[in-house]
Amino acid sequence: MKIIFAGTPEFAVPSLQLLLDSKYQVVAVYTQPDRPSGRGRKLTPSPVKALALAADIPVLQPTSFKSDEELQKLKDFDADLMVVVAYGMILPQTVLDTPKLGCINVHGSLLPRWRGAAPIQRALIAGDEKTGVTIMQIVRKLDAGDMLHKEECAIGPEDTASDLHDRLAHLGAIGLDKVLEQIKVGALYSELQDEALVTYAEKLDKSESDIDWTQSAQQLSRKVRGLNAWPVAQTYYQNQVLRIWQAQPIDEVSDVLPGTVKCTHKALDVATGDGWLRLLEVQLPGGKRIPAQAFLAAHQLNGVILGHSSEQN
Repeated sequence: MKIIFAGTPEFAVPSLQLLLDSKYQVVAVYTQPDRPSGRGRKLTPSPVKALALAADIPVLQPTSFKSDEELQKLKDFDADLMVVVAYGMILPQTVLDTPKLGCINVHGSLLPRWRGAAPIQRALIAGDEKTGVTIMQIVRKLDAGDMLHKEECAIGPEDTASDLHDRLAHLGAIGLDKVLEQIKVGALYSELQDEALVTYAEKLDKSESDIDWTQSAQQLSRKVRGLNAWPVAQTYYQNQVLRIWQAQPIDEVSDVLPGTVKCTHKALDVATGDGWLRLLEVQLPGGKRIPAQAFLAAHQLNGVILGHSSEQN
């Protein structure tokens, strides 16, 4: 089976590696154009491009498929199937119709829940107890194609979006392998998505970082975990941004103003609208991520009220 692979970030790497290690023929890899990265803003290839080049696979990086030239290049590969994993571009119908068996996608949620750009983070923030990956047929409507296979995993109480990202990336490769085998033997099963159960995972925005201490400790714990490793939850301490990398809810009654810090037994607890949030790992501008105990050793926080810079006393 001749396969074109389209993907860009680390999430797509295990699926591409699976194909490279398999009996299938990867005839080309499509990925996003190189982007500026790091302090020097040097153009950097995507993780998928780096893997493809190391495997001596042709790499294409078009900005669109609108031109006849780009479409002809795609057709010339004479592929049986296109596998898409976090490519970062919506494919036009002309592309979807080009491979003989169409295009399939590895998506990081249990569809129809969490269609869209940030399914891993939204599942965590919403308090879902499980997530997974869905292999689906690609259609023009966003993440709405028939479901071909699912792999599930539980969401643990300490899981961050980064943790789930890595776990689901590997589950995606496992699911993809199963679907390709089903295609090979002619035993592919598809299931329509129930439109009544659809939820959308909106793209994360930096503006979501700010902590609202009037929310419950459970809600804020999920937010901290869901925004790790980007954009990272934050509050304000002495008019400085204080990033919160890890935290856990403490089930104790809070009868003080939300945002008030209580320091006991080397723990940094913050009052919320319901319960306390124990900060475990924090970071000030220009500094490193450090344990809360180390932060407490250098700062007097007991009784301080954390919040937006304009609210500081």
